[in-house]
Amino acid sequence: MTHRWVGFLTDYGYRDGFVAACHGVIARIAPDVRVIDVTHAVPAQDVRHGAVVLAQTVPYLPPGVVVGVVDPGVGSARRGIALTAGEYTFVGPDNGLLGWAADAVGGAASVVELASPEYRLSSRAATFHGRDVFAPAAAHIAAGVPVSELGPAVPVDTVIRLPDPLSRVRDGVVETEAHLIDHFGNVTLAARGDVLMTAGISAGDRVQVSAGASGSDTGDEAADDVRVRRVDMVVGRIFADVGVGELVLYVDSHGYLAIAVNQDSAAGELRLHPGDPVTVRRASSSS
Repeated sequence: MTHRWVGFLTDYGYRDGFVAACHGVIARIAPDVRVIDVTHAVPAQDVRHGAVVLAQTVPYLPPGVVVGVVDPGVGSARRGIALTAGEYTFVGPDNGLLGWAADAVGGAASVVELASPEYRLSSRAATFHGRDVFAPAAAHIAAGVPVSELGPAVPVDTVIRLPDPLSRVRDGVVETEAHLIDHFGNVTLAARGDVLMTAGISAGDRVQVSAGASGSDTGDEAADDVRVRRVDMVVGRIFADVGVGELVLYVDSHGYLAIAVNQDSAAGELRLHPGDPVTVRRASSSS
């Protein structure tokens, strides 16, 4: 089975020729395949950021092959894998990068380790598996080579997964964490938008958001006032539901809770980083 499309995500940036080299390898092996660049601006070595972006984007890509390369362990004992989920085959390092994207399209059905030398470049560098291992593997799969030819099957449950982010509702309080900060400074939370209904919170309500790690979390009790921000904001549908410079809690385009500042950066305003805890509760009537 051939595929017309290869999706491509990395932390390579555009300053160097890394992305172009991978494109070139794919084009030489499978010249009829079209490559969709998801992004190459993942922060360097930030596997979690890459995993979130890939999971958000894959449901909108055409069926085919998806290459993800955010690979701090390149050249080490970590495996290279090809993971099949739904109508997609994901190619990349076995370091947690691919799991959430596979979940987004139905979950991993089978996995092979990329071990067959005939489906990688003959001169393999120890520090550039994107070019020498993952791009060739993706191109061969797209050109019709069965995934099973690329190496031995491995149990799906042995694939590395990132820890599941916090998302729960207790006593009407949403307990979650910052999941992703986008280019605009909007903060996507790990909780789906429908948790608001579970917590008894509706559009137009005012909520109190506590954001950031507390001193008790960091071991520095004196840091509480610096790291934790407790702010009230409205639950809106769009940014313009609040005035310029004001905070709004909304459901983003991927169906997750998010915090924004109308025409500014919520991450900057709240000094939030991915993984920081966030709680959402109804604001008291006296607020």
